[in-house]
Parts: sequence; structure tokens; C-alpha cells
Amino acid sequence: MSVPDLRTKVVLVTGASRGIGLGIARAFAAAGAEVHLMAEGAEVVEAAAGIGARGHIADITDKSQVAEGLARIPRIDVLVNNAGLERLTPLDDASDENAAVFRRIIEINLLGTFLVTRAALPLISDGGRIINTASIWGRVAEPLFGAYVASKHGVIGLTKTWARELGPRRINVNAVCPGWVRTVASMRSLREMAARDGVDEQAVLDGIVGAQALPGLMEPDDIAGPYLFLASDLAINVTGQALGVDRGEVPW
Repeated sequence: MSVPDLRTKVVLVTGASRGIGLGIARAFAAAGAEVHLMAEGAEVVEAAAGIGARGHIADITDKSQVAEGLARIPRIDVLVNNAGLERLTPLDDASDENAAVFRRIIEINLLGTFLVTRAALPLISDGGRIINTASIWGRVAEPLFGAYVASKHGVIGLTKTWARELGPRRINVNAVCPGWVRTVASMRSLREMAARDGVDEQAVLDGIVGAQALPGLMEPDDIAGPYLFLASDLAINVTGQALGVDRGEVPW
């Protein structure tokens, strides 16, 4: 794949110790950018070293940890808010555990995205880029995933709002809405959906792939292209948009 030349860019990707985030970070590193990874677990340091990047350990819902991580980054040209949590939160589950999971999803997916962006803003150059990872479930819905669906609708709302707020500084703000990508989180959701419906996991996967216009399930590296595009000069006039990358599963 031909990639833009991003050798002058400094990129921060949150939630990048594995999955989509690591795939995005790997693509930016291959394009020549100076890449920084931020995630809660210590494994982010090893993941970063594996792609020639720098890792920073931080819980993005803790503003002091975010500030400490950002203090080691000189400037940011491209901020990718990718960190997220995806779990079932059934409405009819009255347990304290379900309520705690619901709260944690909102904290990471919305509050964390806000805290990182707010803290990073002084480091982001005029003319910089902010790219938020939303989801096709930010446009549609899936039963029992209320917190995740609501949070990703919210991410798209933040994207549109921040595009307006930061337009005077020529900072483009966009969202990428991935469809099904083979990650630890998505495969856990697939298993939970199969259990919910009382069917085989393969049957759920077949239904997902069958709903796409293009066959096959995406891998983490497959999703990186739109992020590179939105970070490049090719997308200089694109802001406030939510770009669906789902092999044609959801009509946009």
C-alpha cells in the first residue's frame, strides 16, 4: 500500500498496545512519523518498542496520569483518540457490576477522549489533526451494548463539535467508524452475542460477514489507511466527518 510521507509529523495514538490502535500506530511509523503510544497497561512500552515508537503508561480517565504522559511529548501534529472499552451492559441487569461496567465504558470512551484532547490541545500545532475512533455502532445500534453504542454516538458528537470549535486554528477533527475488525474486544463481543442468541459463534460471524458488501473480516492493519488519509494533506478540506470503514455493512 502506498502511504503518505509523514516524516515531519509527531503522532500520539491512545489505546495502542494491541488491536486497532497498534495497527494504526504501526502504519504511522511506516509512514515515517514520530509515533507515541499511550495505554493503561505496561505492555504499551513493549508494543511501542516493537514498532520503533515510544510508549507512555496512563489511564486516560485520570487527568494527572494524562498530563504526566503528555509531558514527555514535545508537540503533537496528529492526535488519534483510539482508546475504548466494549462490553455488554443489558438494561435489565440490575447488578452493581453491570452499572460499574456501564460507568467505566462512558469514562473511557467519552470522558477519557475529552481529557486527553483537552490536555493535548496546547501541544497540537495550528493546522493539526484530531482523529477519533468511533464505530459503525455510533450510527446504528446493537441490543445489550447500550453503554458502548451511546458512547460511540457521543464520540461522533464530540467530533462534530470540536471541528467547529477548532476550525479557526485550522485543526481538522474527524472520526473513523470501523466495522467488524478481528480484535480481542470484538471477538469477545461476538462470543457474548452468540451466547445471548443461543447460537454457534460461527453462525454470528457468518451473519456479520454476510451483511457486508465485501467478503471477509478485517484485520487491525486493514483499518489504518483512512487514518493516514485524514492525517495527510489529501484531507485538508475534510473536517467534522464520520467515515465508515466497514466493507459496506452499514449504509451511510
